[in-house]
Amino acid sequence: MSAIQSHSLVKSSQQGLSLIEVSIVTAIVLLLAIIGVPAIGAYVVENKVPKVGEEIARFILQTKVNASNATAAPYQGIDTANFANLVRDSSIFAVSGEGSTLKVLHGLGGEGQVSVAAEEAGASFSITLSKVHNAACPSIASILQRVSDSMTVAPGGQGATVIKSDTVLYSALAAESRCAKGDVNTFVFTAG
Repeated sequence: MSAIQSHSLVKSSQQGLSLIEVSIVTAIVLLLAIIGVPAIGAYVVENKVPKVGEEIARFILQTKVNASNATAAPYQGIDTANFANLVRDSSIFAVSGEGSTLKVLHGLGGEGQVSVAAEEAGASFSITLSKVHNAACPSIASILQRVSDSMTVAPGGQGATVIKSDTVLYSALAAESRCAKGDVNTFVFTAG
């Protein structure tokens, strides 16, 4: 074998990957991405829960402390704007708009919002978290059950189930079993 033929054999064996090899590697990477992205999304949501819960608990406690005990309706007029004022500079919540266009996003699910309203003619108030991902269940409920008088969860457009009240003791397992998969759960925490 001549030196030219030997050089030609070495050169042809070093030309790179074939189209089939590249296609197989691409398919494997795509499959891993399809499997991994939802798991990563759930992990991100799970890691936000303690901070979101802490901020909401702080709002509940601050509101209770500042409520006028001299009246039967200490929370009359409370709304989402009160919560937005507390968390506007927070790195946890996204606050946008003013007045009727005010929006507070909680980050525990796609486009999930926080809303606050007076209940029982101002004798108590509720905080509603919409579109909560199931990865946040029951962690958000476990954090807020300490400062809430009652809690409900409504999975995926179904009716609300009481998971804590004067007659229902809170159970993390019960809260978790009531949550549906995805960004479809609505929690209502009531305090007063």
